[in-house]
Amino acid sequence: MSLAAEYEQQFNWRPWKLIFDQVPLRAGQTVLDLGCGIGDQARELASRGCKVIGLDGNQELVDVAVHKRLPNCEFRTCDLRRPAALDTKVDGIWCSFVAAYFTNLNEFLENSIHSLRCGGWIAITEVEDLLGHEPLSPRTRWFLQRLAEDALDAGRYDFYMGSKLQGGLEKAGFAMKQLLMLPDQELSFQGAATLEVVDAWRRRFQRMPHLRALCGSEFASVQEDFLSCLSRPDHVSTAKVITCIATKG
Repeated sequence: MSLAAEYEQQFNWRPWKLIFDQVPLRAGQTVLDLGCGIGDQARELASRGCKVIGLDGNQELVDVAVHKRLPNCEFRTCDLRRPAALDTKVDGIWCSFVAAYFTNLNEFLENSIHSLRCGGWIAITEVEDLLGHEPLSPRTRWFLQRLAEDALDAGRYDFYMGSKLQGGLEKAGFAMKQLLMLPDQELSFQGAATLEVVDAWRRRFQRMPHLRALCGSEFASVQEDFLSCLSRPDHVSTAKVITCIATKG
C-alpha cells in the first residue's frame, strides 16, 4: 500500500468532524493547510466555503492532491519551516499531525504567525505519547523510550508534542480559545484494535528505520510485542490526540 493510500485509509479513523465543528470557519475565508498531504482535509475545509492553500514538503503527496482537482484548493510543495514566504495573508491556519516533526515548536509557530491576519485562527492537532500503548514488555518499552529520546535529540520528531501545543501557542502570542482531547480509532483507543488498524501500525513500524537500527536483531520481537498489545482486549492507550484552537491578537 502506498503512503498516499495509507493517508486515505487513516482519514476515516480521525475525529475530524469533532474538530471542524469547533473551529471558527466561515465561508469566504482563506485557510492555509500546513502539511496538506493528499488534500483530504483541504477538501473538507473547501466544502465549508473556504479557499484553501495546501502546503507540504512531500512532492508525491502534493501530486496526488493536485490530481484530485479539488474546487477552491491549490497545492504547493515547499519547506514548511518557511510558510512566511507566501504572498498573501490568510484567515486561518489548519495544521494536523505535522508540528511534531518541527521539534522547535516556538520557531515553527513564530514563522507561521506571519502568514495569519490579525484576529485569524489556528487549529493545530498533534499526538501526545504516540507509542503510549500497554501492556508492553519492559524491553519493548525501553526501546520505544530510547527512540523518543533519540528522535528529540536529533530534531527529527517529538513524540510528546501534544502536551506542548498550548504553551507554545501562548508563547508565540496566540490567545487560546479551546483545547480538545479527542478519541482516535488508530492512535488513541481502548480495547482490541481492528485488523485494519493493526496492519496500519505494522506498516508504520516498517517506516521506522531509526527504531530498526536501535533494536538491531530485536526489531521483529519489539514490533510483534507492540502489535500484540494493540490486539489484546485489555489494551490501554495512554496516547492522546490533542487539538488547540487559538487566535492571533
